[in-house]
Amino acid sequence: MSSPVGSSVASAARAALEQQLDEMVATLGELVSIESPTDSPDGLRRMADHLAELFASFGPVERFCQEGAGDHLLLRVPGQVEDAPVLALCHYDTVWPLGSLAENPFRVEDGLARGPGVFDMKGGIVCLLYALRALAGRPRRPLWALFTSDEETGSRTSRPLIEELARQSACVLVFESPLPGGTLKTARKGVGRYTVTIEGRAAHAGVEPEKGISAAQEAAHQVLAIHALNAPERGTTVNVGVVRAGTRANVVAARAELEVDVRVARADEAERVDRALRGLTPVLAGARIRVEGGLNRPPMERIPATAALFERARAIAAAMGVDLREGATGGASDGNFTAALGIGTLDGLGPEGEGAHAAHEHVIVESLPRRAALAAGLLADL
Repeated sequence: MSSPVGSSVASAARAALEQQLDEMVATLGELVSIESPTDSPDGLRRMADHLAELFASFGPVERFCQEGAGDHLLLRVPGQVEDAPVLALCHYDTVWPLGSLAENPFRVEDGLARGPGVFDMKGGIVCLLYALRALAGRPRRPLWALFTSDEETGSRTSRPLIEELARQSACVLVFESPLPGGTLKTARKGVGRYTVTIEGRAAHAGVEPEKGISAAQEAAHQVLAIHALNAPERGTTVNVGVVRAGTRANVVAARAELEVDVRVARADEAERVDRALRGLTPVLAGARIRVEGGLNRPPMERIPATAALFERARAIAAAMGVDLREGATGGASDGNFTAALGIGTLDGLGPEGEGAHAAHEHVIVESLPRRAALAAGLLADL
């Protein structure tokens, strides 16, 4: 349960931030108007420079340079007590290519802020910024805020840093977008990607088909075997989303390739599916199978420490008259890494809205002060 301090801070912060709503929207517009796709080092550099300037007043900002990619930023904010820090996770890269602003500029229409990356997740960065401003830069515990540049492509360079910082932290707050209605995320599925390559033998389909080994036929058998791994009752989905085989209709296919997406709610299911995929065996004599890939993000399970975090957030929200709820989602975030380490992780603290990765992406403007105030209450309470 939250302390009276967290609840009173959140209520006061909400009242103050509602008077700053225009400023919050303007700040959001600044972030959205700096295009920062994961594959644009120049765009990411501009965004990192802007973030370093925005947050510099709260504490030192350390820059982790990545060759040929965007840098990661770590802000360290002193706390009122000497204790393990709270780790806040944000990513500033987006899925939107350079030039997207020309067709989809930042704008506010009918109470909705629109633009590339507004919901995923530049709105969450704004909530963290104004939560710190509401606290005058003085959270109860020290705060480490990490801003990463490669979440949208799997967090390849940032994952080791995320896990290193999380192991030193009391808990983790993730400022990704929430579920509908502002519902926080206390569980996420793990995500795996596999490539199954099948080697057969080419032959003329009309003259001597018996000399061939059809990789396409073998692929058909393997697609059925892979889809048999689905276990929806355990939260496991396995999908062969891409099938490539052969070169021409009159040639027995010598090669086929399957791209497989795996989503799991539990770690034991990840192990089961991985073992089964790596154990695929050919049906046709002479065919060969090679399996590459694996689990990119472990499942974020609703561990007791996460449940306790949510209860504190729920009590703080209740003091503001908000009925805060929790839920699970099939999408993953950097919170998957930290929860898998056994560290309480509360996700979805960004503003309300919808349309991540879609043209109708938007944030509900009036939710910005409320969500920033919730974050302020948590940082005062934890």
